[in-house]
Amino acid sequence: MTKAIVLAAGFGTRMRPLTDTLPKPLLKVAGVTLIDRALDWLYASGINDVVVNSFYKAEILEAHLARRRTPKIHTSRETTILETGGGIKNALPLLGEKPFFSVNADVICLDGKTPALKRLLDAWDDKTMDALLLVHPVEKAVGYDEAGDFFLEPNGSLRWRMDAKKAPYVFTGVQLIHPRLFNGAPEGAFSTKLMWNRGMLANGTLPRIHGLPHDGNWLHVGDPDGLKQAADWLGTVS
Repeated sequence: MTKAIVLAAGFGTRMRPLTDTLPKPLLKVAGVTLIDRALDWLYASGINDVVVNSFYKAEILEAHLARRRTPKIHTSRETTILETGGGIKNALPLLGEKPFFSVNADVICLDGKTPALKRLLDAWDDKTMDALLLVHPVEKAVGYDEAGDFFLEPNGSLRWRMDAKKAPYVFTGVQLIHPRLFNGAPEGAFSTKLMWNRGMLANGTLPRIHGLPHDGNWLHVGDPDGLKQAADWLGTVS
């Protein structure tokens, strides 16, 4: 069975003062915490073995997680903040040797016609990919007003925006990763981008990092304004 990690260790700096007393994953959007939305989504998609990393106000987050019955949750407590890549590397012993999902705790993905995680699994090609990122059209994103991250190459690999003023796709914070992506990874804190960028071509193409456009809705909850936009949007569609 495919496993997953929810990245929930960060300080939530852009959410202050809301995160002065709570870890960001415990902030509520339309009455449901971000971490519960992520875990409920994973469980509804058939993922019943999930790692959650923790650092900032870890005791509060872990006490909340202990009250859940599903999915099965393992916590990966960090003694120093490790960022996204370091956090995943630290949790690899809990994630096994097969491709696993990584989900940022500050995004809300709503499935289209077919569950997004199933689409990622169906699109996975072990021979050509080390990571498959769920990307979303910038113009359809809720709570996101930046220039985008990627272009999608004809063979499905991703190309960084580089010097272009804008790109059509933004990374959703959801990806399917093979553990080999972290072979030779450094110790301590580092971003997952460091691993993506190994082997990057001069034009910004990432040959073994592919993208799959999301066909549902995506809500970015990065700051208090994004939190309000997500709550308003969910209230409108519910």
